[in-house]
Amino acid sequence: MVTTSKSKIQFVKKGHVTSAKGFSAGGLHCGIRKSKLDFGWLHSDVPATAAGVYTMNSFQAAPLKVTKDSIAIDQKLQAIVVNSGVANSCTGAQGMSDALETQQLAAQKLSVKPHHVAVASTGLIGVHLPMEKISSAIRSMDLKENQSTDRFEQAILTTDTCTKHFAVEVEIDGKTITIGGAAKGSGMIHPNMATMLAYLTTDAEVDPDSLQRALNHITNKTFNMITVDGDCSTNDTVLLLANGLQQNQPLSEDHPQWALFVEALRYVSEELAKQIAKDGEGATKLIEVIVKGAPSDIAANQVGKAVISSNLVKSAVYGADPNWGRVVCAIGYSEQPVNPDRVCVSLGEIPVVTDGLPVEFDEEEGKNYLLQEQVQIIIDLQDGEAEAKAWGCDLTYEYVKINASYRT
Repeated sequence: MVTTSKSKIQFVKKGHVTSAKGFSAGGLHCGIRKSKLDFGWLHSDVPATAAGVYTMNSFQAAPLKVTKDSIAIDQKLQAIVVNSGVANSCTGAQGMSDALETQQLAAQKLSVKPHHVAVASTGLIGVHLPMEKISSAIRSMDLKENQSTDRFEQAILTTDTCTKHFAVEVEIDGKTITIGGAAKGSGMIHPNMATMLAYLTTDAEVDPDSLQRALNHITNKTFNMITVDGDCSTNDTVLLLANGLQQNQPLSEDHPQWALFVEALRYVSEELAKQIAKDGEGATKLIEVIVKGAPSDIAANQVGKAVISSNLVKSAVYGADPNWGRVVCAIGYSEQPVNPDRVCVSLGEIPVVTDGLPVEFDEEEGKNYLLQEQVQIIIDLQDGEAEAKAWGCDLTYEYVKINASYRT
């Protein structure tokens, strides 16, 4: 573990979604995909307080609806089952029936209440679940023999090139609270979530309403501040489970260490969000847009999203072209109250615009900076105190190649 310089939060080396007490996970190949793992599960020893945030897309997939309705019953979950390869989206009544059957079968296998099982799917839209394969996978789940967090992380991937995981520890009420997470996402990634699944776990005891408010707030600062390609998918879900096994005093906004817990949760969420952005389809670089001096949080967020979503900006970064005009153009169409005469822009530590006017800089130095694997675009609006960060990746030839043949 390494202590962060910012707070009392410690990140756990090789931490993951089962680092918190009482969580286990596994994954297997059931035949939806040719050879890759395609079915995974996450389990808590006891029912956990649950919170969820879901896609803004009007076409919400069947498993998302089932999970959302289940959490609404008593704000508890004890298990999550996920398949990759087929999204079970735009599948009508049959899709809902398949999602409910998946939930029922998993509940029977795990001896938990059906509404304490969340179901999720990711993959091709408009294709029905192969229920014989799903049923077989559920029968093969074994919490004792098949435990493997890495296999779970692999089973939820689609076009991702790597698994995504992170965990931290923080002391609350004299107890060591752990927060961990796993995520998938590489394409169809855009602010307001995307073809993204993220699962967060903690062994803290947390008031359910406070947990939901915390997740809403943090998602807006992290998972909703990433983009790869501007496409918002139908299955996006972030779930947060708190099983209380560390037996701390229940956390809520009234707890003196609530802010520390929320900051630790934000830390995990931000790291997972950045890992998703970095692993964008065909990406070679992670781009971080930092907005300062905005008149409001909304303005800061929208300016950051506009710049990170710009295909022209993303293309320029791929080509290592320090074309700052594309950045100010995106700031200008963000539909926020921006004073052009105050805007400053830097590429890393290289100023390129001051008070709305170009600054002479070494083009070769700018190009060399943009050749790095991680690039920062820093924007100071000089019109307030609000700040925001957004993350994305460059737009490459490989992205087009991947998505031109995704189905075939």
